[in-house]
Amino acid sequence: MNLLPTEPGCYLMKNKQGDIIYVGKAKNLKNRVKSYFTGAHNEKTTRLVLEIDDFNYVLTNSEQESLILENNLIKQYTPKYNIRLVDDKTYPYIELTKEKYPKLQVVRKKKPEGRIFGPYPNVYAARETARLLNRLYPLRKCDTMPKKVCLYYHIGQCLGPCQFDVDYKDDINEIIRFLKGDTKEVLSKLKTEMAKASEQMFYEKAIEYRDMIRHIESTTEKQIININDFKDRDAISFAYNEDDISIQILKMRSGKIVDHEQIVFAYVGEYTDSVLSYLQQYYEDHMPDELLFSDRFEYEALTLMFGNKAIMPQKGDKKKIVDLASKNADYDLEHHYMLYRHKQEKTQQAIDDLSQMIGAEVKTIEIFDNAQLFGTAPISALVVYKDHAFDKKGYRKYHLKTTTNDDYQAMREVVYRRYQRLLVESKPMPDLILVDGGKGQLNAAHEILNELNLDIKIAGLKKNKKHQLEALVFNGEVYPLLKNSEVYQLLLSISEEVHRFAISFHRKTRDKTTQQSILDHIKGIGPKRKQTILSTFKSLDEIKDASDEKLKEIGLTDDIIEALREVVK
Repeated sequence: MNLLPTEPGCYLMKNKQGDIIYVGKAKNLKNRVKSYFTGAHNEKTTRLVLEIDDFNYVLTNSEQESLILENNLIKQYTPKYNIRLVDDKTYPYIELTKEKYPKLQVVRKKKPEGRIFGPYPNVYAARETARLLNRLYPLRKCDTMPKKVCLYYHIGQCLGPCQFDVDYKDDINEIIRFLKGDTKEVLSKLKTEMAKASEQMFYEKAIEYRDMIRHIESTTEKQIININDFKDRDAISFAYNEDDISIQILKMRSGKIVDHEQIVFAYVGEYTDSVLSYLQQYYEDHMPDELLFSDRFEYEALTLMFGNKAIMPQKGDKKKIVDLASKNADYDLEHHYMLYRHKQEKTQQAIDDLSQMIGAEVKTIEIFDNAQLFGTAPISALVVYKDHAFDKKGYRKYHLKTTTNDDYQAMREVVYRRYQRLLVESKPMPDLILVDGGKGQLNAAHEILNELNLDIKIAGLKKNKKHQLEALVFNGEVYPLLKNSEVYQLLLSISEEVHRFAISFHRKTRDKTTQQSILDHIKGIGPKRKQTILSTFKSLDEIKDASDEKLKEIGLTDDIIEALREVVK
């Protein structure tokens, strides 16, 4: 926590499953994130803190940028603890319409038709700035062009394009320069007027000028989180030292930064080769419209790999975006040891201890857990732990076919189905199989592995009476686990993950089963015939007592009637 930056940015809170449950912004990331873990909170915040398992963050250049990025991230992830943006409101833009006689207006459209500037987190400041510009420049004010000049013409705030031929070209150019940040002339004029009003003791007028100045400064403050060209692009940079590489990818979709990818890893050989190899794999299946690279890359290598999608901007907003990616990559690398490597070393220590206990190197672990409720909806779940992380693509679900409430037979079935298939498909076997159960389940799994002639290390997770992990069972030996040891924490996390996965699968299966009818299992009875039977007969007894003629009247054949009577007898 002490290594968090004191700069502005957004933070993303995650639960044990890695889901983002809260997105927040901060002027000072360190102070804001620390505040969650100190002092008292309301009920909702307390629930959030209890659920937080990890977090990461994205640095921005200003508080305004963090406001806009927070808005984008909340819409992207819809975290459970953030207030839902039910009406999908966005920050407003100032639009200069594309008409012969343009208007200047504040809009919230997702895709305005005119030229837009923004977005602006300070809604009131945006409206006041638009109001000021409409006073300074006599653009058209009416939504529908009237047949003759209106009040705005008579007070000098409109040139009357409804009656006269008007050229707005110079005014438009000045407004565009102003909204792009060239406000010196207008601000200088307003400051002079404010000083003059103050000297004449017209203090209310001076306050009005002061507020105008503040609104302009707030509205025209430059931000790079959103670019109003609605393109998909990634901004990519990296940092490295003699041991590690940090890569940061800021993902902009439809002109808005909505996500980021950050990774720090150890490398061998040339750092440039490792960076390019990672990016080549990352973009193997899909690339956005543009890939913006920092000047830390060699442009020739990028064009060979990514063609004309590779851009190395030298100035402007795109350059500022890749600079922001560089800033985040630098910070990640600088604090990698405490934030990331410490976790990796603890996990590696646990893997080393586990390897020593079973006498073999462990890289891939597979664990099974079975579930059923009074013999209904029997299932089994498989979780894969590979290369220090859960491999969710490798998870598998099994509906058990040979038993309903025999745990040992359930283990035999699922172990056979899993590894017999791996044998047939010639796929690699795990280094260690874990069974979330006692000696009975362990022996049942051993029996199947022997039948398949497989030599895979297998161990059981022994629980106490409170169903808490207390020991590892391997080759008939019981190895007690100390709760503060790294290997205990590793095995506990694996056990909890397979239990969560199994319970979730079982709940869905059970709910689906309770909604089924016995008619669903009769060959020849589809949805239409099922509906006809249910609408004709009010109970199973009525179906049992119905004559063959009655059943044939509703379209059932002799074979279906025979199967139906077999089921309902």
